[in-house]
Amino acid sequence: MYEYKVVELREGLIGGKLSGGKLEKVLNDHAREGWQVKAITSADVKGRIGPGGVEGLLVTFERRVS
Repeated sequence: MYEYKVVELREGLIGGKLSGGKLEKVLNDHAREGWQVKAITSADVKGRIGPGGVEGLLVTFERRVS
């Protein structure tokens, strides 16, 4: 059996421009907790202010449940 976690990444949530280094840190932080990347999807992630979205990523993680 598996459990899943979806993390929204956009510039405002991670402090500044979304870069490879920042994405790598997020992936490594989750890997230390036993999560594996299942999928990374580009998406318009809804912002806090206004009706529009901002470009971002949805990262889906998976890990085995004992």
